[in-house]
Amino acid sequence: MINFSTEFGQRAHKRLSEEEILWLTTIDAQGIPQPRPVWFLWDGETFLVFSQSQAHKVAHIQNRNQVALNLNSTFTGGDVVVLLGEAQMLSTPVSQPEMDAYLKKYEQGLKGINMTESDFQDSYHTAIRIKPTQLRGH
Repeated sequence: MINFSTEFGQRAHKRLSEEEILWLTTIDAQGIPQPRPVWFLWDGETFLVFSQSQAHKVAHIQNRNQVALNLNSTFTGGDVVVLLGEAQMLSTPVSQPEMDAYLKKYEQGLKGINMTESDFQDSYHTAIRIKPTQLRGH
């Protein structure tokens, strides 16, 4: 379990609760890190990410479930938040309250890409749960 009781941990936890973009880095078949920005829902213990089923990140996670996650830093390289963790593809649907929270968080984002909630759920139906195991940054 990550210790969020330190000054840095509290700041990181707050950012994870407020930010909309998280960089998810998976490892491809050649061992090359592949970072990509993703939408996410942080519940205080795990991250929920949705993907299209044919996306490379899905295949990467199925082969190697170790991932890295990071938030954008400040312009000068401050406020760095990096997490390491283990990802798994969910075989059962997420709970309705969790799905509702995710869709509410990205209501404006969906409008920005001309997508309805239904469109999103039809296209991004592969759910990924990530459990962080390490936190670092400053």
